[in-house]
Amino acid sequence: MRFLMTTAAAALIAGAAQADYSLTILHTNDFHDRFEPISKYDSTCGSEDNAEGKCFGGMARMVTAISEARAAAPGDVLLLDAGDMFQGSLFFTQYGGDLAAEFMTALDYDAMAVGNHEFDKGPEGLSDFLDKVEFPVLSANIDVSQNNMLAGRVAKSVVLQPGDEKIGVVSVLAEDTPETSSPGDTVIFSSMVDAAQAEIDSLSEDGVNKIILLTHVGLPGDKKLADELTGVDLIIGGHSHTLLGDMDGAAGSYPTMQNDVPIVTAYAYGKYLGELSVTFDDDGAVTEITGAPKLLDASVAEDEATVARIAELAGPLEEMRQTVVAETAEAIEGSRDVCRAMECPMGNLVADAMLDRVKDQGVEIAIQNGGGVRASIDAGEVTMGEVLTVLPFQNTLSTFQVTGATMIEALENGVGQIEEGAGRFPQVAGMSFTVDPSAEPGSRISDVMVGGAPIEEDKLYGVVSNNYVRNGGDGYGMFVDAENAYDFGPDLADVMAEYIAANAPYVPYTDGRIKVAGE
Repeated sequence: MRFLMTTAAAALIAGAAQADYSLTILHTNDFHDRFEPISKYDSTCGSEDNAEGKCFGGMARMVTAISEARAAAPGDVLLLDAGDMFQGSLFFTQYGGDLAAEFMTALDYDAMAVGNHEFDKGPEGLSDFLDKVEFPVLSANIDVSQNNMLAGRVAKSVVLQPGDEKIGVVSVLAEDTPETSSPGDTVIFSSMVDAAQAEIDSLSEDGVNKIILLTHVGLPGDKKLADELTGVDLIIGGHSHTLLGDMDGAAGSYPTMQNDVPIVTAYAYGKYLGELSVTFDDDGAVTEITGAPKLLDASVAEDEATVARIAELAGPLEEMRQTVVAETAEAIEGSRDVCRAMECPMGNLVADAMLDRVKDQGVEIAIQNGGGVRASIDAGEVTMGEVLTVLPFQNTLSTFQVTGATMIEALENGVGQIEEGAGRFPQVAGMSFTVDPSAEPGSRISDVMVGGAPIEEDKLYGVVSNNYVRNGGDGYGMFVDAENAYDFGPDLADVMAEYIAANAPYVPYTDGRIKVAGE
């Protein structure tokens, strides 16, 4: 990578012509259909909270932020997206990729990487999206030539020319996408390193000396690419939902340097807009790079026309909320005072549904925070609205691996504030345990069994939960560094709805998987 700091650039041969080129790059990633504002937990944020300034993101703020950033830029501007516009809210369930196409076109994106969730409705879902956009959608390490809907429509790279200079953009996608989405057998994946290098070399041979890698492989994958590739000037990534910058909770600096290659990414869900200023010399070497992700909080005004359009599009979602998805033979108890203190029928339903969804992936344990269960469901027909009332947070399924010792630590955390009715109380499947509320916090759990056998502290167990818990919510910090974590599964509400439907009429139950000492 040709990366020269400003002081080095100044040391070039005296008298040589300087033809620095400055470019502003705005970038997004992992928007996941969060067209409405989100809360600080990245989930649904109500209109009252939004009016009080408690919400973030939403397409109306994104429209304003991009417009203002373009107006403030001193020169040429590119707007790039690193994939996963699809999946994550009822807007996707209702409209598929149509809204992403509508708003990305209105915002005049210059290029987009294919993300794994762009295949959530199969190749046909991506094809429908491509029908509605004119900007290039890229991925160098997928061969779509055998799919008649995608053949010739997903480029490996593109040369953009926002001004007088040519900018090469190459994209790659996570190689495990067949395991995390539904590309099908006719989309063939290859090595992201080999595919990226071949395309970089091709662009370089054509005289393009400013090359951006627009990826959907996650920050660890981006670092691998930086280590193994040559000829890359900048990596703009997505997939791992990583926050970079100098704010609390950031995983690294913006940009993060790896093998002298700057890497940037802008978290997820439209909460931030990445803003980067890059200066190249005449040879295409980066001489200066500055910027920061912009937080789209209440200080960013919502574009009124976009607010109105989103409200119009949300109308049919009310019909969806009235859609009958299943039937239950009895009322399903999910009240706060029960599910935060003991085994509850709704907790069993949610945990069972999670475990059933991923049982073929070697997962043995499901754990759901009781505070994530928000309501009961009456006997009879079950509507999607009722399911969303129980699980309103747009949480996704997360799978990971931890030791038995870590699992016990998690259970201790879950019951550590039982007397306060805290939302961390663990509802589980695939395991059982006893809790003694009278014991000191940290020493309340005993008789932990997994699959009918005593838990082994040194054994690595496959676990499924929701993304909030996996990322440390409700005190579950012991899961943050879990092995083989994947946080971007289907929406938990959809998983529960499908499970009830598959077992209709559903009969709620408890089976003693959680025993409370003294009761």
